[in-house]
Amino acid sequence: MHGKKLLDLLENYNPTDEGEIYSKQRLLSFLKEEPNCFKRENKAGHFTGSCWLENCDGTKFLLTKHKKLGVWWKLGGHADGDPDILNVSIREAVEESGLKKIKPVSYEIFDADYLVSPAYKEVPAHYHYDVTFLLRAYDKDEKIQISDESDDLKWFEEPPLDDGSELARAFVLKRTFEKWKRLR
Repeated sequence: MHGKKLLDLLENYNPTDEGEIYSKQRLLSFLKEEPNCFKRENKAGHFTGSCWLENCDGTKFLLTKHKKLGVWWKLGGHADGDPDILNVSIREAVEESGLKKIKPVSYEIFDADYLVSPAYKEVPAHYHYDVTFLLRAYDKDEKIQISDESDDLKWFEEPPLDDGSELARAFVLKRTFEKWKRLR
């Protein structure tokens, strides 16, 4: 199978609420049934890898003011054919933050969801089957750098939930934050 590692991770993942239980099933079905599930060209949807990136002492987390969505969101992006979603998450974290010393806190899935990516320019609306990992920036002296995919980048202690995010995105951000807070 083209995504055996992800299949194993998803099958062993323990969701924390009803929505995430449903999401896990959607992600598993999509992975098993869609041979092009890691390719952005799949207009129905594709896998994305995201991260909850904490600072070196685990007291803050980094969010990006997503240029396309216009809201604060987790760092992450398209798999672009790579079935190693943890690798995708790390790659995207480095690209979007400018930080180089990023490592997993855990090799297990931290959060899983699927969300509609709204139509943008010539790309129609489609699903992002998103897998999030908990990552840590290990160099306290490294400075974040805003990429061209972001309008801003900032360390937070609490999620900014009053930014006009649609309900689904605000719920996912809050759920992921609550998971992280329980680890502290």
